[in-house]
Amino acid sequence: MSSSHLIHSIGSSSCVNVSKPFTKRSLRKIQTLLNPLLTSDAGRPLVNLRKRNAAILIPLCNFHNVPGILFEVRGKSMRTHSGEVSFPGGRVDNDDPSFVAAALREVEEELGVDSSRVELLGEIGPPEGNLTQAMTVWPFVGFLYPRPGIEDLGDDDPLPSISVAAIMEEISQDEVHNVFHLPLAALASPARLRSSMFRGQRPYWAAWSDDSADANRLFPLPVKAEGVADDSEVGAGKYGKLEIWGLTGWYLSLFMQTLRMCQ
Repeated sequence: MSSSHLIHSIGSSSCVNVSKPFTKRSLRKIQTLLNPLLTSDAGRPLVNLRKRNAAILIPLCNFHNVPGILFEVRGKSMRTHSGEVSFPGGRVDNDDPSFVAAALREVEEELGVDSSRVELLGEIGPPEGNLTQAMTVWPFVGFLYPRPGIEDLGDDDPLPSISVAAIMEEISQDEVHNVFHLPLAALASPARLRSSMFRGQRPYWAAWSDDSADANRLFPLPVKAEGVADDSEVGAGKYGKLEIWGLTGWYLSLFMQTLRMCQ
């Protein structure tokens, strides 16, 4: 399947209104579209508990009443993928009771957001291996609150917005250099997307990062060498812009397809 067969379908086909803040009702709708959380990791299709596993969270949130997703820019000192955009997450430890518990632990370690501020909605899949295929990466979806507990809100009232500045005060500076909120409306804009091939085989949408975060000025972007494929998954992005691509971009595309923002 070539990237030319990717058709961007925006607007009435999307399952959520990308211009209105997340509400209890819209989260319930998203939840029905996701795979339900499993009670046992051992029963997961494709799972190999003897192989290393990792878990990430796609963190939905409102920011100034704008619905979107929170992304990280990985720290400069990280051994792999430094300076790249990612979701919070990491390796599943032996002490983690489950994959989703590992994702929540990593969110707290990296962003300072504890599990009482995360409403888990479900998961997407199938899971993919990391670039070296040394571990399987399991993606979960949740909504971030600025504080524990839900206020007495109606189904269509905007859910509370997070403060990116407050999260920046709590980040693990060794692991995270910056965080930014990318509005769903930006992901519904063809001008912010480019078609790419995931590991040379499957088309997906890579997305430019949110310019308002000034994220593309935090790291010197690598110059693309001749002969390096678009889907190399190494580096901060192409064309002098910080991109959401590689495995992070692939999972973002899966989520967008789940919400019928693209196909």
